[in-house]
Amino acid sequence: MLGEYRPSWLYDELNEQWKRWLPASTSNTIRRGAFYSVLIRPNFRIVSINMNYCNNKNWWLLLNSIDPVDELQWLVSVLDKAEIIGEKVHIIGHIPPGHSDCLKVWSKNYYRIINRYESTIVAQFFGHTHYDEFQVFYDTTNLKRALGIAYVGPSVSPYYDLNPGYRIYYVDGDHSETTRMVVDHETWIMDLQEANRNNNYPTWQKLYNVRQAYSMKSLLPQNWDDLIDEMSNNSTIFNQYYKYYYKNSPVRPQCGNQCRKRLLCDLRSGKSHDKNILCQRIFMSSRHKLKINNSTSQELKLNNLRIIKMKNKFMIYHSP
Repeated sequence: MLGEYRPSWLYDELNEQWKRWLPASTSNTIRRGAFYSVLIRPNFRIVSINMNYCNNKNWWLLLNSIDPVDELQWLVSVLDKAEIIGEKVHIIGHIPPGHSDCLKVWSKNYYRIINRYESTIVAQFFGHTHYDEFQVFYDTTNLKRALGIAYVGPSVSPYYDLNPGYRIYYVDGDHSETTRMVVDHETWIMDLQEANRNNNYPTWQKLYNVRQAYSMKSLLPQNWDDLIDEMSNNSTIFNQYYKYYYKNSPVRPQCGNQCRKRLLCDLRSGKSHDKNILCQRIFMSSRHKLKINNSTSQELKLNNLRIIKMKNKFMIYHSP
């Protein structure tokens, strides 16, 4: 992007404002593209990515939608170093990579990165949708194996037809064998009907605790995949999820079979605009799953893209 349309004025201001809580080492990438990486504990790193580089409302991406400002290449270099020295990484961003608002090309490249560094990336956190949900990532060579989880937190905004809400995450803490994984989370909401009825200060109440609500033994990616299976077979569990998805809104619409199928598919779609592969091939006929055939790995190749690793570096480019 050239001339007066460059976003450098914005990124420079972000750099000035964020100096209050971020180290000087982040200044270069913030000014370049509003992304950064911070070591917040020994062997525990936070990586913040700018999801406007996958935003389908960002029309400048028509000029370069592969890897603007080399953000994904930078992400790979950070993860490479983290892997070598044994760091665990949390990725934070705005638009969930599996959401339709994230461009297909960017999302597919990101998905392959999550696959490559599954042992290093122990959690991902996003927002944007305003709903209380999650997305599961799968092994691209074996779609039955869940390998990653993206937590999509609810919005404080009531837009639209929602109660305001927020989520609290509990993360494995400081000890010699820490995994830095999310071990539990809970969602709190403000009941707008109650607040308006009492004409008083808003009060926040806990809507649910995830492990208690779904009787989950842990929050490993496979546990989330198992929960999706349970919801596909048990309408009671799905209806409970749907209630939490809408933050217990009293005006949430009815969710019939098509709605239910769509939401379950969304939970298994960590890659945007690719539900035919990442959803329907996971659903078997009796449990909304299909058997994986030998052509799966071939079908999962990027459309006109390829990511390879050479000398500890990913190359992201168009295929001939």
